[in-house]
Amino acid sequence: MVLKIKHYVTFVTFAFLASCSTEPKTLTKIQGKLISVSPEVTENDSINTFISPFRSKIESELNKIIAYAPENITKTDGKYNTSLGNLMAKIVYEEANPVYKFRTNNEIDFVLLNHGGIRANISKGNITVNTAYEIMPFENSITVIKLKGSTVNKLIKFLIEAKKPHPIYGIQIALGKNSKKSTVLIQNKPFDENKIYNIATSNYLVNGGDNMSFFDEKTETIDIEYKIRNAIIYHFKKYDTIVSKTDDRFYTLK
Repeated sequence: MVLKIKHYVTFVTFAFLASCSTEPKTLTKIQGKLISVSPEVTENDSINTFISPFRSKIESELNKIIAYAPENITKTDGKYNTSLGNLMAKIVYEEANPVYKFRTNNEIDFVLLNHGGIRANISKGNITVNTAYEIMPFENSITVIKLKGSTVNKLIKFLIEAKKPHPIYGIQIALGKNSKKSTVLIQNKPFDENKIYNIATSNYLVNGGDNMSFFDEKTETIDIEYKIRNAIIYHFKKYDTIVSKTDDRFYTLK
């Protein structure tokens, strides 16, 4: 009888352990702790020595002078378009259009970016690689989407109502009285609601950023696989002197 009880206890123990070993592990609690960085927190000499060569290399690359700006180029010098916004949209068009044409045998009709995506101005003087990182610190890439003319109409309405100088290129919007749409030209041709347009933008906006919901109605998406920041750097290197102005791509008729 004692032997049978021992066998029973042994069996139950193994069965219990086996059931515990197969039970899935789940996360029940997460704790965080704020560690303040203050002058009292000193550098670790061994770590600092280890990363020093890498830091020097990165700083050397970022501080390379690649162009010159004879005047300030900013995102705040215009009501409907700005010198920096115009430059950004132009860069995206000039750098992406040849790639898009090679891949699809079509051309980009116009560019739309977002004003909030520009995070720094270009000051008069030398332009470095780091300037591009300051302007565009995000990993956003250039994406071309196809939109029906009826959806482009929503895009135009959004730009008019946004009251922000979102960067555009290849499209001209003229406003009449009470900020109502008067005329729209795309590649210097009257806007056609029956046409499908190729629009270059950023993957961030295509994925719903900045409330540009009209991009949800795209009929096709082509990823150029070209980061906007890299396009900026390449453009700066290609053009020794960088100049940009506000103009009449988006304006009010007098």
